[in-house]
Amino acid sequence: MKIKVINGGMLTTVQDKGRYGFQASGVQVSGVMDWQAAYAANLLVGNDYGSAVLECTCMGPELEFHEDCLVAAAGGEPKLTLDGKPAEAYSAIRVKAGQVLKLSSMSQGMRGYIAVAGGIDVPEVMGSCSTNLKLGAGGLDGRRLGAGDVLSTGEPGTDAKEMLSGLKPCRRLQRTHAHEDMRIIRVVLGPQDDYFTSGAIEIFLSRAYEITADSDRMGYRLAGEKLERQIDGDMVSDGIVFGSVQVPPGGEPIIMMSDHQTTGGYPKVATVITADLPELAQSGPGTKVSFRAVSVEEAQAAYQEKLGQLEAAREVFENSRPASAAAGAALSGYGIKHYNVKVAGQQFEVSLQPVITRK
Repeated sequence: MKIKVINGGMLTTVQDKGRYGFQASGVQVSGVMDWQAAYAANLLVGNDYGSAVLECTCMGPELEFHEDCLVAAAGGEPKLTLDGKPAEAYSAIRVKAGQVLKLSSMSQGMRGYIAVAGGIDVPEVMGSCSTNLKLGAGGLDGRRLGAGDVLSTGEPGTDAKEMLSGLKPCRRLQRTHAHEDMRIIRVVLGPQDDYFTSGAIEIFLSRAYEITADSDRMGYRLAGEKLERQIDGDMVSDGIVFGSVQVPPGGEPIIMMSDHQTTGGYPKVATVITADLPELAQSGPGTKVSFRAVSVEEAQAAYQEKLGQLEAAREVFENSRPASAAAGAALSGYGIKHYNVKVAGQQFEVSLQPVITRK
């Protein structure tokens, strides 16, 4: 199936879960900035969680579909239209041949993710479809999408075909979006927190920092109180991961993001936990963040909780009913449950969404 790009938006690229195994050769991992939103978008259209999607920054693309297909958008609060009429985010959308889908802007957050049943089909480079703009590799010729580009998609799965044909209801997830003036980001201290004075660590964990305009997919520069070092001089360069918080000589932290370099010589005061990377990905310039230290075990548990919610939602969707109490409870975090109900010998699929009333 072909998709024509009418307008590429501000910055739209093809991304998947990333390019692993080549950092020793200096090749960045890249991949989606918000793994949770990309997983949700793929889940809604019946794709594997790592299928290639379109990552859109602020203003998304305008796309014309050449055949009937199933599409979903997630991440922050994207504003969608289909042939100029409002369309629902966090829901699978049946798109007819010739229709135009547009992600015009983000009401909240910075990045939207558009998934198409079957995934975006581009050649893999080193085992990944992710676009690396600095290397000019992956995605569609290693670049952002522009007007006139044509994308191909893979073969939709069985569930997607049944949703598209109307044999199954379209999947929906309800997300609640926080609108806090301050984002609290959890970190694990280290690996070079010993390079900093105890006072600097206290400042890092108690003061607010602001994401500056000098921020992108490679890293977020923060403005705020400077961190004083107790060990001067350069350190031997070592590995960097998504979420590493480097502190250059100027003392203001930089958070490494998806397109981070593979090694660096600045000490790293902390590492953002995987569960909170989506919060950062949806934070733009001017957003204030503060940091809270947690243990490795707490970081792992937080990730497993978020991942478990999505996996439980997949289980419920694929089985058309909550397969277990845990699965039902996890999906309830997204506000909707699905059941099979038989009435007078006829089978119905029922979706229930809780409504809170106040007396």
